[in-house]
Amino acid sequence: MNALTNLFTPDCIALDVPAKSRADAFAAAGELFAKQTGIGASAVVEFLNARENLGSTALGAGVAIPHGRVKGLKSPSAAFMRLQAPIDFAAPDNDPVSVLIFLLVPEKATQQHLEILSSIAQLLSDADARQTLSTAADPVKVCELLQRWGTAK
Repeated sequence: MNALTNLFTPDCIALDVPAKSRADAFAAAGELFAKQTGIGASAVVEFLNARENLGSTALGAGVAIPHGRVKGLKSPSAAFMRLQAPIDFAAPDNDPVSVLIFLLVPEKATQQHLEILSSIAQLLSDADARQTLSTAADPVKVCELLQRWGTAK
């Protein structure tokens, strides 16, 4: 088992989202999280923007990990989103982003938050995993990759 095993379900995977900007992507993420957590979509967007305002969460190679601490959230919640077309995300390599893994954690979840972010960053640094996440046509396949990441290593 790894830090990602229980975070992802097929209903938190969104493929080919038609977002044209970071704001569009965050709004779509807000809707996904509202269904999962019961936290209002606009509040989710505020938490994501608060973190993004500190610096871009894009890693380069077309991927980003937007995340935020959420007051009142009981346990971490994650969502995967692949965009129809890449968007500017102020990435360190200046490449636009099309694969995003969103993470919301409880306000006080410091160590757990770091472990989850580390696992996601390791996953997204693997070229084969990025390729699979960029091309998989089925949310279940994406979910399986996310859940299994690191268990066979």
